[in-house]
Amino acid sequence: MPYGMYISAEGAAAQSQRLEVIANNLANVDTAGFKQDVPTFQARFTEAIQRGFDQPQSQSINDIGGGVKVIDVETDHSIGQFQRTGNDSDFAINGEGFFHIRGDDGQTYLSRAGNFALNTEGKLVTQNGHRPVLDQSGREIALAPDQPWNVSTDGFITQSGTTYAFGMSRPQSMGDLVKVGQNMFRSLGPVEAVPLAEREVRQGYLEKSGANPVRQMMAMIETTRAFEANTRMIQNQDTMIGSLLSRVLRS
Repeated sequence: MPYGMYISAEGAAAQSQRLEVIANNLANVDTAGFKQDVPTFQARFTEAIQRGFDQPQSQSINDIGGGVKVIDVETDHSIGQFQRTGNDSDFAINGEGFFHIRGDDGQTYLSRAGNFALNTEGKLVTQNGHRPVLDQSGREIALAPDQPWNVSTDGFITQSGTTYAFGMSRPQSMGDLVKVGQNMFRSLGPVEAVPLAEREVRQGYLEKSGANPVRQMMAMIETTRAFEANTRMIQNQDTMIGSLLSRVLRS
């Protein structure tokens, strides 16, 4: 395959991956606490070096650029804007930290989405998947639906003499967090509890999605055009090669 086709094919593949990431971001522009993903590009070696037929810096014809590729998809953990809902079971963390959520496998996961609800058993659960919300000690937060309950600004829930402290932790590095679906994260490294002086929870508020719809639409248009440009280059080179072969066969 001609060298130009490799570059165009890799460019189309990279833009296709980016398009998938942007589409997922767009699908979650209204998801509370969602963190957008950002693909990272890097220059690619030529196909010969990629396959081990040559070495970088060999100063041969293969020691030239090979286009671009997606090397990683990073999550942007910037804190989103707060939206007032007036719902007593909606919460937003003002500052660092993540709520503790018990997954279907019994493991504890982290989430910035505070759009909770009380189920029929009086347990505070996530609206998406109805997974239990945990306190700092790992207990499921259970409240009597027919009795009043209060939430302090530092995230302590009190009802009839029973107190729960919202589980709020943060990883040592945001790079340790891996998305596991349902707006939850798993930390590859140790996590630490948010210090009491830094705990701040706003009741009746939600953290909005970190994906801006306008910016994501602009990125999608840009990516779509780049993908189309690469595919047109492949078609042009294919046409050129076909024309060249026809001339050779007629001679």
